[in-house]
Amino acid sequence: MRQFRRSTRLGEQMLRDISNLFDLELAEHSPAMVTFTRVRLTDDLRYATVYYSVLGQDKERHLVAVYLEREKKRLRYMVGANLRIRHIPEITFKYDPSIEEGIRIEQLLNEIKRDTKEE
Repeated sequence: MRQFRRSTRLGEQMLRDISNLFDLELAEHSPAMVTFTRVRLTDDLRYATVYYSVLGQDKERHLVAVYLEREKKRLRYMVGANLRIRHIPEITFKYDPSIEEGIRIEQLLNEIKRDTKEE
């Protein structure tokens, strides 16, 4: 049985914590709905990249990016209170377009399906 790396386990825990804390504390002030998709930690557990997705226009994505950057320290502090590690990772937020791409692919497949039924 293969053991999971500590950075993977800690990343999953951070993802759950960030999602919950955002929903409870920060979502009401957010300019758009945000979904956190994954967290990648460096092997030394010093830096975390948090990937998020926003459904909406470029303007909303930009506003969310600014909002997350402004609330980064607060989120780091709240997440650190739940983790049992010596150093709380520095958080960097990065936009993840995978959800929007998935929706677009599904729409294209539905169009193809409709076209083949019409013929």
